[in-house]
Amino acid sequence: MAYAKTGRSLPVPNVQVLAQTLNGSSGKQVPERFVRTEEVCAEEVVSGCALPVVDLGRLLDPRSSEEELANLGFACQKWGFFQLINHGVPDEVIQDAKRDIAEFFELPLEAKKVYAQLPESGLQGYGQAFVVSETQKLDWCDRFFLILRPTESRDMKFWPAQPPSFRSSVDRYSAEAAKVVSCLLRFMAAEMGLEEPERLLEVFEGLPQNMRATYYPPCVEAGKVIGLSPHSDACGMTLLLHVNDVQGLQISKDGKWVAVEPMEGALVVNIGDVLEILSNGRYTSVEHRATVHESRERISAALFQQVCPDTMLAPLPELVNGSNRARYRSVSHEDFMKQYFSTKLDGRRSHLDHYKI
Repeated sequence: MAYAKTGRSLPVPNVQVLAQTLNGSSGKQVPERFVRTEEVCAEEVVSGCALPVVDLGRLLDPRSSEEELANLGFACQKWGFFQLINHGVPDEVIQDAKRDIAEFFELPLEAKKVYAQLPESGLQGYGQAFVVSETQKLDWCDRFFLILRPTESRDMKFWPAQPPSFRSSVDRYSAEAAKVVSCLLRFMAAEMGLEEPERLLEVFEGLPQNMRATYYPPCVEAGKVIGLSPHSDACGMTLLLHVNDVQGLQISKDGKWVAVEPMEGALVVNIGDVLEILSNGRYTSVEHRATVHESRERISAALFQQVCPDTMLAPLPELVNGSNRARYRSVSHEDFMKQYFSTKLDGRRSHLDHYKI
């Protein structure tokens, strides 16, 4: 996938090691490149506001499908995020993936560096992303990025051999997640009013997929740092797995940040920029960010569902008619990703809004 090589990043300090140094010394402070107090405190944070819940089991049941389809539409149109329950991914598959991702980040730094990003590999591997200058403010996290699907696109030199079950557990989780996405795309097509239930699956042929596992170390000055900068996702949709029980995801709504409390056993799903364009703005790709905890690590794994690399992105013709004009101009997926990376993850106004008519 060419776009995976587009997001090349300059080397930066390992945040996990940095956090261990800071947390073990009362005299040291967060390095200036990580200090972002004004951004952290710029907008109010709201807690206790539940995301919509979508039940895949009810969608699949003819007796409740119509009612649950309306619920799915509400979540995609008004929130852009929802918690998916009864998704059908076996608990054993989820727990194995969680365990191995967590164990990878527990490896000594030198063991993790074996899978470090390379200049020619772009995003793939262990390291950072979107760092393009020596003075740029940095996120308080370390990341690990893999291309999962199609399987022939995998570069196995970046797939950890430790823990020994990592490759098989992530592969199984990827396959199960692809089934979930396939179901959701069919129901989304129906909710949009498309006559062909496979219409969206045609755009996402083969279900290209990649994963970003992120480790957010604790920070004694958590109020000064940002785990992950505000952004929207440049994909079709994202399935987020909370590897441990530490909350940190926040979504932008009505000028405030809403803290997301993950439900036990649920997957957090969000609409990406691509689906907003394909739906001609019916679905909403929402800015989100990650915060860090002062004493506990947070680990997450995001699966990004992509379109085929040679796709032209534009509102689906079936959704452009009469008074419902096209709200986005067409762009090749390659140029779309180049524009995304050029914004250095600084928010949707400089990216998705770039294509609005």
